[in-house]
Amino acid sequence: MTSIKDKIHSVVEYRICAIAPIHLFKAASLVFALATFSPEAAAANATEILEKPGVENNEDARLNAFVDSVFERDVRESPIRQSYLGRKAAGGIGKWDNFSDAHAKKQFKKRSADLRKLRAKFDRDALSDDGRISYDLFEFNAQSSIDAYQFRQNFYVVDQFNGQLSGLLTVLQNNHAIDNIDDAKAYIKRVAGLEDVLKTFAAQLRHRAAEGIIAPAFAFPAVIADARTMAGGSPLEVGDYENPLYTDFLKKTAQLDLSDGERQTLIAEIEDALRGPYRDGFQLLIAELERLEPLAANNGDKGVWSLPHGGAYYQNRIRAQTTLDITAHEIHQIGLADIERIHAEMREIINEVEFEGDLQDFFEFIRNDPNNYYENSNAGRERFLDDARFLIADIYKVVGDYFQRIPKADLEVRRVEPWRENSTSIAFYNRPSEDGTRPGIYYANLADMRSVQKYVFSAITYHESAPGHHFQIAMAQELPALPKFRRFGGYGAFTEGWALYAEKLAKEMGFYSDPYHNFGRLQNELWRSVRLVVDTGIHEKRWTREQSIQYFLLNTPLSEGDIVTEVERFFVNPAQALSYKMGMMKILELREKAKSALGDAFDIRLFHDAVIGAGPMPLSVLERRVDGYIEAASSNYSIED
Repeated sequence: MTSIKDKIHSVVEYRICAIAPIHLFKAASLVFALATFSPEAAAANATEILEKPGVENNEDARLNAFVDSVFERDVRESPIRQSYLGRKAAGGIGKWDNFSDAHAKKQFKKRSADLRKLRAKFDRDALSDDGRISYDLFEFNAQSSIDAYQFRQNFYVVDQFNGQLSGLLTVLQNNHAIDNIDDAKAYIKRVAGLEDVLKTFAAQLRHRAAEGIIAPAFAFPAVIADARTMAGGSPLEVGDYENPLYTDFLKKTAQLDLSDGERQTLIAEIEDALRGPYRDGFQLLIAELERLEPLAANNGDKGVWSLPHGGAYYQNRIRAQTTLDITAHEIHQIGLADIERIHAEMREIINEVEFEGDLQDFFEFIRNDPNNYYENSNAGRERFLDDARFLIADIYKVVGDYFQRIPKADLEVRRVEPWRENSTSIAFYNRPSEDGTRPGIYYANLADMRSVQKYVFSAITYHESAPGHHFQIAMAQELPALPKFRRFGGYGAFTEGWALYAEKLAKEMGFYSDPYHNFGRLQNELWRSVRLVVDTGIHEKRWTREQSIQYFLLNTPLSEGDIVTEVERFFVNPAQALSYKMGMMKILELREKAKSALGDAFDIRLFHDAVIGAGPMPLSVLERRVDGYIEAASSNYSIED
């Protein structure tokens, strides 16, 4: 008899590819059939039934048609999303999105109309359980967009963390395929078209500055340095490096079957675009940033409480990122309690390794232990990438014991390109293309290997790849029965909460056997708990930058350099850092709820499908979904989900 694990591995094609170094923007219905209280029987039945779409009634069909039409409309209006999805036939391959305030107003009106149509035309009570999920998610998304519109001026145009500039180039490098001469011409058109995008950014910077809205001073040096790098290099100027877009274009067009004349014409056109409108746009933006930098220094480093309607803006961001109705003060208290819990677990490990000293002494030891770091060289970077690929391959050997399904999409590990290292986080995940031709990618920022501690790198790898982001995001895309806005959507608390949960899950799967690496896992979790305290401290309790740094130093073993980067991130991306721990805590809470209710009938594989088997969703909707799984398992009957 074929086991569940064998069935899973028989349909999975998985490759970890060694890739030479080459975002902007940030599932099928599941039916549980449990014939008996036997977990084995339940799993066997679920394997077959999970492949079947849910029963769709007429109201479901109408709703799905509506939400899919809105999704397709939004994609048609966003050339960047078209590239991100790998769609070239949609007509936007040579264009950019409209970033103007006037366009934002039009989008606000469309979203408001969408919400009115949803509520007027569809009877939520007539929908299936899965249809209600789609209804609630669409409603949540539309309302969140509408609520955020009033605070649109409080979002910084460019900053050192969110990659508004590097993300534009990444669209071209990672998502703009060149399969023929028309694709090449569209690439050139996009390079030239960046001038208008950058002019829009410069104008928005001026307008916001006039209203007193300027990013903190520490954001400017990195943004200006990155902009200069993007605007420099051969063929724009004589130097020791080649412009990343020029390199990318030459590499992609080298694969085309072109005549010498056609190739030379394309090269001349890309050079003209780079030397002309592309450089002009960057020079205009850099000049505006340099004008604002001293004004930012005079403002001091303040949280969003200092912005117009700052308190309401922060509460809006908390709701958007956590999907919960919870206050900053409540989150702050949750963080304080969780830090105390994790410190206690860390002390147990200190005793286990017979370290002489207290927790602070061990933090200092971790920061300064040379065995905790890779060599700061290209050889050290390659060792990191090889180790990450090994960890992923190793964990894939046991995933069948914990998951009913795993993504079909390939997963690759790559180094962040040097030209954008200053404006990206330590690690992140890039989703596969819609058609699966582009793999999921785990990117590691290896600019400074002293920022990559060996003891925590395992947890980071599980977080970004398997069983973390790749499992959740790629799997959602591979659920064809779901409306597309659910397959390709995302919620911070769900997505990051799952990835942080995956770090802990890896320990249950048999990894982190070394107490130091288990300490690294706890260090990663502690890092996210401290975020709850510091983010709310900055934006609600008016903590200073220095006060925030000192709190991090006192409570975590992170290096001071990493802590500075973290704290500065919180200032420009309010509440985003809250999503990780709040999401993880909800998933763990729901798991304990299911285990308590089901006893021996609890199956971790079915629970994981309940969590990530229908795409991302707000935490309140996730709780209803898990409650449905518990009811089905308890009552021993199939449910439509």
